[in-house]
Amino acid sequence: MALTGLQIQKLLPATNCKECGSNTCLAFAMKLAGKKAELSQCPYASDEAKRVLGAASEPPVRCIELGPERRLKLGGEVVLYRHEKSFVHQTALGLNLNDTDAAESIDATIKIAAEYLLERVGEKLQLDVVAITQKGTDAGAFAGLAVKAWDRTKRPMVLRSRDAAALTAAAVAVKGSRSLLCAPSPAAARELYRVAKENDHALALTAPDLDQLVALAAEIKALGFNDMFLQFPTRSLAEQFQAASIARRAALKDNFKALGYPTLRFVETGNLLDNTIEATNEIIKYGGICVLPEFDAAQMASLMTLRLNIYTDPQKPIQVEPKAYAIGEPKPDSPIFVTTNFSLTYFIVSGELENCGISAWLVVPECEGMSVLTAWAAGKFSGASIAKFIKESGFEKQVTRRELVIPGYVAQISGELEENLPGWKVMVGPQEAGDLESFVKSRLL
Repeated sequence: MALTGLQIQKLLPATNCKECGSNTCLAFAMKLAGKKAELSQCPYASDEAKRVLGAASEPPVRCIELGPERRLKLGGEVVLYRHEKSFVHQTALGLNLNDTDAAESIDATIKIAAEYLLERVGEKLQLDVVAITQKGTDAGAFAGLAVKAWDRTKRPMVLRSRDAAALTAAAVAVKGSRSLLCAPSPAAARELYRVAKENDHALALTAPDLDQLVALAAEIKALGFNDMFLQFPTRSLAEQFQAASIARRAALKDNFKALGYPTLRFVETGNLLDNTIEATNEIIKYGGICVLPEFDAAQMASLMTLRLNIYTDPQKPIQVEPKAYAIGEPKPDSPIFVTTNFSLTYFIVSGELENCGISAWLVVPECEGMSVLTAWAAGKFSGASIAKFIKESGFEKQVTRRELVIPGYVAQISGELEENLPGWKVMVGPQEAGDLESFVKSRLL
């Protein structure tokens, strides 16, 4: 029977030392009860607490942190389906480098890994990891490439080689990066877990079949090492889909510890379309790290947009800060438009206004991140609320123009808005943001 937070609290030292990352022992106990923390995070846990709680307090899928400041968090999920609550730690995307690639190609890929940036609905999306694969025979060159990529990108490395000695050399060379070593076989894993532990890296396991992989994970865990990733030995997209689903269900529903780890997948079908399909599968089916063989701008933008959609909390809309935004270089008498603070709505409207080639003000009141019609139906986007925001934010004193444009879908609030903003004129704009340019040219210029 699962213990409650209050029952767990009685087993904790009650010092409120905060060394576990929580403000109080009760807060930490609640995290343990929800399987969002591990007892090992408490430095003063008693032997009794370890005996009673032990593995039962671990999250069903272990959360592993990569990078020198442990900012890249993978695993740690507690639901099978996004709508149950939310997925939290998104699939990490990265690019692969081979030590046999041409120098120009290596430099170009490293530059992309370090500088690629996609901005969407206020989010800045970047590549998370860089993978280094040894295809040659020079262990020194392999380690040197790892150091070069680490120095230039400051991204965690995914180090892959069939040679355990080469992996050891690379692990030592990038010590402090908190990277991931890919054991090429069960035998190598039994050797490399010590290397990973000594140099503060994680270890990816693989085996000829799923049963052997499960046994290997249990064996390495029993040896006292728990920062592991799983590479499923699948031969098709269908098998990968099935293995990922089985592993997540077993970890969450049956508390099967040997499958409760994030995964690693190298996508290398040899075809851009197939690569995209496999990477999409990783994002929607619990992938931990997904490494792509090369960079394609259209592919990456699509994958990152999909990932953003999947890993957005369905119970909390993405929203921008409520305020008056300057589009271009507006003056006190520049046109004024109004929309809601739902991020997608804001960025679509602001983008269309920029395309119009005018400078304008875009007033965004607090609407709890709802779209125009949803906010209006919920009473969050009314004439009274918009007028109140304009007055209380000080925007009314900031401009001399007394005319504003509201979305066409809420034309019915125009009268109420004019009543609450004496001296102002309300214009009803188009229903679709895509029609703003023609509206501006015909009505405002």
